[in-house]
Amino acid sequence: QVQLVESGGGLVQAGGSLRLSCAASGLTFSSYAMGWFRQAPGKEREFVASISKMGGGTNYADSAKGRFTISRDNAKNTVYLQMNSLKPDDTAVYYCAANPGSYYSNPGWYRYWGQGTQVIVSS
Repeated sequence: QVQLVESGGGLVQAGGSLRLSCAASGLTFSSYAMGWFRQAPGKEREFVASISKMGGGTNYADSAKGRFTISRDNAKNTVYLQMNSLKPDDTAVYYCAANPGSYYSNPGWYRYWGQGTQVIVSS
């Protein structure tokens, strides 16, 4: 019933940009904090960025600060991740997630997850 569908991933050269989108359905979108996480092969899932229910608060991993921007449009039930100055180390599957609580960085607090979208940054 609840669906989170990511889009916007793909192949990009180092230094380039991508904007990921996550469209939510089956839930009251404004009742959920939203987060972006990523997982590279052989590594644990890690926090990238999160945003509060109304968009007034954001949090970023150190690796994302200054390069990535999370935003949301509650009228469109969509959360975005603008990624600039991409590096090969950003290569991973990126997941959108919804949290009925606050915008924590711990993935264990997120109730719903999308299927992920692949981002590959070439050198």
